[in-house]
Amino acid sequence: MELVLADAGSLLDRHPLAFDLLVILGAAVAGCFGALVGLGGGILVTPLLVLGCGMDMKTAMGASLLAVIATSSGAAANRTKDSLSNYRVGMFLEVAATIGAVVGALLAALADPAWLALLFGCLLIVTAILTWRKKEDTLTHHLPVDPMSKRLRLDSRYETRDGWVRYHIQRPMPGFAVMIAAGMISGLLGIGSGVLKVVAMDSLMKMPFRVSTTTSNFMIGLTAVASVSVYTAQGFMDPLVAAPVLLGIVPGAMIGARLVTVLKVRMLRTLFLLALLIIAAQMLFRGFGELVPT
Repeated sequence: MELVLADAGSLLDRHPLAFDLLVILGAAVAGCFGALVGLGGGILVTPLLVLGCGMDMKTAMGASLLAVIATSSGAAANRTKDSLSNYRVGMFLEVAATIGAVVGALLAALADPAWLALLFGCLLIVTAILTWRKKEDTLTHHLPVDPMSKRLRLDSRYETRDGWVRYHIQRPMPGFAVMIAAGMISGLLGIGSGVLKVVAMDSLMKMPFRVSTTTSNFMIGLTAVASVSVYTAQGFMDPLVAAPVLLGIVPGAMIGARLVTVLKVRMLRTLFLLALLIIAAQMLFRGFGELVPT
């Protein structure tokens, strides 16, 4: 197995200490913003490494996957004792997401980095649009019981200030199919694709929005683990890059989890979306610049 290290012109080779400090601080900000607005920090780590540090696209995606695992583990640990996460639905859908993640990671090894940059930029725009949509919890107790959901015992309930709220999962098999696509995107681009999973569970399967987000946080780490194994086998894991990412992303996510209860999330969400659009434009320009000869 041949290890693919950083580009010769990257900040890591020219100024190792500056690289470590920049990545730790940047990853901390990514983890904090991710916790505040309900997204994993991985979707910001890749642009940080590629645009800010001059890293190879595939090496950056490998480090981003490790960041997804770290943030997902922390979020899941904080949710083990509450009723929001539906672990039965999560494990059912994760079978599909894992299959897709392995396929996507294998395709990433063959893909042109320029096309990956273009695809990543487009996904950032879609993420910004979907995140901008203000969603409230959907009451689904009045919906009919889906036979497949009943057979798999996917229906559940969660606790609110006003008591327990029951919900019925709709269309589990179409949701299973969508998770294959979400897993492929995760493996192909080195992200958790949590926003796509939330949209599928919320809009297609009619899960309450808060349940969808917490269940997605639990799932994205498992999806990333499947992709990481393939990225490691392909030689796209550089420990010199992954270490500072993990050092920054974990405390950043912990800080964000504490700040989310005291800060105005609406303002932070707006700033986060503006950052997504700016980064998306930069990734698109980078991709087009490499594809179009000068």
